[in-house]
Amino acid sequence: MKKASMFLYSIIAYLIGFASLLLWIISVSDLVPELSIDQTPTLPFYLALLKNFGLVALFGVQHSVMARQAFKTAFAKYFPKPIERSTFVLISGLLLVLLVLEWAPMGGQIWKLQAGSIPYYVTYVLFFSGWVILFISTFLINHFDLFGLRQTYLELRNKPYTQLNFKVVSFYKHVRHPLYFGGILGIWATPNMTVTHLVFAIGLTAYFIIGTIFEERDLKKEFGRAYQDYQSKTRMLIPFPKWKNKI
Repeated sequence: MKKASMFLYSIIAYLIGFASLLLWIISVSDLVPELSIDQTPTLPFYLALLKNFGLVALFGVQHSVMARQAFKTAFAKYFPKPIERSTFVLISGLLLVLLVLEWAPMGGQIWKLQAGSIPYYVTYVLFFSGWVILFISTFLINHFDLFGLRQTYLELRNKPYTQLNFKVVSFYKHVRHPLYFGGILGIWATPNMTVTHLVFAIGLTAYFIIGTIFEERDLKKEFGRAYQDYQSKTRMLIPFPKWKNKI
């Protein structure tokens, strides 16, 4: 019964996490005005900026803390280890929903492409390409392990959890973090760049970069020389070209 409850918990966490990603995409797509982050400003500019900075910081700190091995070890002392990843997904999803719904509009227009023009459609091709890259990348890693379902499913089947093998396939041959690259492309490729959207894009891009740096440290500890060799040959976030300074 306990194992079945853990598996059910992971399914709920997965659904909330996945729904939060869809809400995020819709909120920056400029296709559904009711859910867009670009609403009418209700706060003074400096208060809106401060609030938005706090939302990004909260989201980033939660990710950085809960992804560290020290947190995972402490979590396992009080809760079943198989639900650790699902708990991360659940809290991340709830905070992402909070980030999107509570984002304070700031107004201002940076650029706005004419609907129906070639640049308008090209921008949306880039926008959707970014999110497709992000979702495909989760399956290249192991989608169900990344979202916590594999851990509780193996526990339900009375099978030991095994770590994923380090492998370089598809997008990972060109960039070390295609999932983050897809997210960055998705939030920057917009036909309607407002100050609201710009601050949103800058804040989450900063999170992606900082989070990647911390994640790289963990990957080097886990995979050792194999990952260091991979680092030396493959760029971190920008897939091409392979310059000496690999960003």
